[in-house]
Amino acid sequence: MKPYKILKHQNPKPFILIPHQRSLFSALSSSTSDQSQSPSSEISPDVLVESARSSQWHFIKHLSPNLDSSLISTVLLNLHKTPELALQFTSHVEFHRLDIKTRCLAIAVASRLPSPKPTLNLLKRTVSSDIAGVAVIFDELALARERLGISTTILFDLLIKACCEMKRVDEGLECFYMMKDKGFIPKIETCNALLSTFLKLNRTESAWVLYAEMFKMRIKSSVYTFNIMINVLCKEGKLKKAKDFIGFMENLGVNPNVVTYNTIIHAYCSRGRVEGARFVLNAMRSKGIQPDSFSYSSLISGMCKDKRLEEASEMFEKMKEMGLVPSAVTYNILIDGYCNEGDLGKAFRYRDEMVEQGISPTVSTYNMLVHALFMECKMDEADDLVKEMEEKGLSPDQITYSILINGYSRCGNVKKAFSFHDEMLTKGIQPTRITYTSLIYALSKRNRMTEADNLFEKIMKKGVAVDVIMFNALIDGHCANGNMERAFSLLKEMDKLNVPPDDVTYNTLMQGHCREGRVEEARELLDEMKRRGIKPDHVSYNTLISGYSRRGDMKDALRVRDEMLSTGFNPTLLTYNALIQGFCHNQEGDIAEELLKEMISKGITPDDSTYLSLVDGMGNIDQSVESCNSC
Repeated sequence: MKPYKILKHQNPKPFILIPHQRSLFSALSSSTSDQSQSPSSEISPDVLVESARSSQWHFIKHLSPNLDSSLISTVLLNLHKTPELALQFTSHVEFHRLDIKTRCLAIAVASRLPSPKPTLNLLKRTVSSDIAGVAVIFDELALARERLGISTTILFDLLIKACCEMKRVDEGLECFYMMKDKGFIPKIETCNALLSTFLKLNRTESAWVLYAEMFKMRIKSSVYTFNIMINVLCKEGKLKKAKDFIGFMENLGVNPNVVTYNTIIHAYCSRGRVEGARFVLNAMRSKGIQPDSFSYSSLISGMCKDKRLEEASEMFEKMKEMGLVPSAVTYNILIDGYCNEGDLGKAFRYRDEMVEQGISPTVSTYNMLVHALFMECKMDEADDLVKEMEEKGLSPDQITYSILINGYSRCGNVKKAFSFHDEMLTKGIQPTRITYTSLIYALSKRNRMTEADNLFEKIMKKGVAVDVIMFNALIDGHCANGNMERAFSLLKEMDKLNVPPDDVTYNTLMQGHCREGRVEEARELLDEMKRRGIKPDHVSYNTLISGYSRRGDMKDALRVRDEMLSTGFNPTLLTYNALIQGFCHNQEGDIAEELLKEMISKGITPDDSTYLSLVDGMGNIDQSVESCNSC
């Protein structure tokens, strides 16, 4: 008997014996030895509460499948004054298995915590599980609120916020109206969350409906509320009303802040109205509100988009003189502006200045510079820049790889383009439509149409949403390689996939027909374009004029030229060159000479092709040019 006495007095952990109650060890033994009985009915709430307080979570987790909702609810009620402990208990009893009533009780207990994050997390899990609609969740939260004696509206406010964070704003709005029906006033922060979500989803009309409802309920707007509504007006393009709204908020006793003015300045600049933005900047200063880096960055961006790069640089210098520190975003705006203008020297100088100021270039910085180098076919320098980027610990992103693949595709280096495609996949970066379009373009230019078709089929099988640009690249390749049958089969496939063709699609097919001398078929395509509601452009008419001229059908060529004029398009250099070449080929030099005079009178400068055609057709160009210059 001695060994048994020793064991008895050792009181081995982690089991806790509670007087007049079955021990957790006994409950656990029962639950594992006889599953035919109902263990939860034999486990008392006190055992579970004491186990939670002594942090015996592994036992609670083991018992979890056998605990019914009623028992869990009782434990939660006993732990509601220690919400941290209740939350831990909730996490160990498989929250996803609880019924809606118990879930809402657990959420209500968690709402007593200082941080709203755990409550928001539980609410989002409940809403996303679709265990019940938000109306039912709202009602159950109301019942739990009463059971716990919670006097605030925090549960309803957090439910609305959870819906907003999940982009389920209509359900959030439903809860807003349920609060109103029960006589509860949502917090202004809750209303702001709804308004902000409507703004992000471009549902400006819904934002105004809600704002009007807030006004009726006498919910006092904060400066953040007004900033949202000013942003709504800016998104709707109502910039004057946005400015006037500042006066409205001031009349209601709310002073605008730097964000208020920055929102309007950014809206003006994004629409190319830099002078309007300057006016707002001056108004801002007159109210004693100092512009910040964002204010100036918006103006600099607007100037760069308007190709006013010198003014943008001056504004940038002024910003620094005022003691405002430019961010990487500001530098990137200037770098992008100069890259787009082809001034790589200035773009790289700003990159160097960034580094000198201790501001690290971002992936976007490198992407812009690499793209600009490719535009000038400086492949080696682009490669060096990518290496530098990686040496600095920056990983190429989806955009970087798209630029590299597109750049090498345009330069005809298919092997290098595909090597970057493979590298993308190895790194787990998914190619975009632009990436695939570049690869198809590269294969098409190298007459590797079987591979281009195979790649296209592979893209389709992957479920990538193909667009008109990708189809156009493939159609162009087949037209250039004389496979008009395949080109037209792709046009039919576009219709099947509901990808509407555009003017480029038809222009490409027309050029393919004209290349083969089938100008009538090309003419039929022009008519089909019109029937589809696609407006022909310069390329469409010039393609037909060139086709008829090469065949010597000058009456038809002139007829198309007249049609072109009647639709509002003026002849271009290509138009005149095609007509002059056609008339010279038909030995009608007089008409060609008249066309030369006409094009010069319209301010169109002849090029080498013009003069070569005239030399071939007329033999004596000097006299013609001399007479033209005297016109």
